[in-house]
Amino acid sequence: MSDVDAKCLDVFPNWLRTLGDDGEGLVDLISDTKIPETARRTLVGGLNYLFKSLDLIPDGIDDIGYLDDAFVLRVAADLANKEGIDGAAADKLVVALRLINEVDLVKDFLGGDYKRLETYVVGLRRGAARGRSVDDIVNNPSVLAEFVADVRGFAKSYTAPSFSREPKNLIKMRAFFDAKLPR
Repeated sequence: MSDVDAKCLDVFPNWLRTLGDDGEGLVDLISDTKIPETARRTLVGGLNYLFKSLDLIPDGIDDIGYLDDAFVLRVAADLANKEGIDGAAADKLVVALRLINEVDLVKDFLGGDYKRLETYVVGLRRGAARGRSVDDIVNNPSVLAEFVADVRGFAKSYTAPSFSREPKNLIKMRAFFDAKLPR
């Protein structure tokens, strides 16, 4: 087993445990008009992914079903950072900065497939879930309020699945990403 795989087996259970909190931490940034709209759209796209019915890895798959959501939030935070989130209040950036710092493990884990995931996350800006597009969320205050409430509801109701520290879970994850990420 590689050092990267060993680290993933140690870290991924925590990412599953914090997924609800991570979403709730990022939702505080999306209505902050001090950050560029492109950065807010990237974050909205990443958060909206939590509600997509057709994930890269279906949520119901034991051990790994929510890890794609955790990956998407980290990539979205990293992309939003490159688009300029530094104008936000420091207390709103705590979760985003942690996720940005953790994106390197996603890069190491996915290797050459990371760029495909990054492209996929950028494409989420044009996506929709639960009948709400990113445009609707960013441009309509009532849709934004409903979305924020849904993310907070997800955070409160989310229960982390178990994650057995078995290398086969990493093999399954890589296979899903390889098969489902657009080429």
